[in-house]
Amino acid sequence: MNFNTFLESVVNIKHLPLLGEEAHRKLSPPYRLELAEKYKEKRKTASKAGVMALFYPNAKDYTNLVLILRKSYKGVHSAQVGFPGGKVEEIDKNLMETALRETEEEIGVPTQQIEVLKTLSPLYIPPSNFMVHPFFGISKNTLSFTKQDEEVEALIEVQINDLLNDVNVINTKVPTSYNVEVEVPAFQLNNHIVWGATAMMLSEIKVLLKQVL
Repeated sequence: MNFNTFLESVVNIKHLPLLGEEAHRKLSPPYRLELAEKYKEKRKTASKAGVMALFYPNAKDYTNLVLILRKSYKGVHSAQVGFPGGKVEEIDKNLMETALRETEEEIGVPTQQIEVLKTLSPLYIPPSNFMVHPFFGISKNTLSFTKQDEEVEALIEVQINDLLNDVNVINTKVPTSYNVEVEVPAFQLNNHIVWGATAMMLSEIKVLLKQVL
């Protein structure tokens, strides 16, 4: 999709109601409801994080979304695909500032180049006990990325048409942090499997975009 065409329509996303659980459920792992109930009390004291869904024009003026592949490490989100972002720091005035700051740190996009169009539905992640607050952002510039090597293994530039194409929603088996392999719904994007919380947030974005594009 041409970026100017995208820009003309995407501004209408500001006026749409959030879809929250309804959209998240489409890409939710089968065990998630059980976990949510189990961690109901714990989530009241969950740590907070802000992440950015950033859309921008590529060199051919097509609309892209940037995701990151996290480094392998001893943690529940090792080697998973996610949005740029991270936990709240004391210097942050609010969660949007967290998402903007972390995006600049992880992929090198200056905060002043990002316009935040919408605050999306927060999502609780039981394995890490984080409440993640996603934001929908756009940059009108063709971006030059600089990844944070300590945390980011690779950048994944996804064309919006691939995100919106239902063919790229699949069911696949993945290893979980609970040492079992389960079948989950997922996006298959640029030969990467995107599942769990990131897929659930992408599901809300996809449903919102389909209402305006």
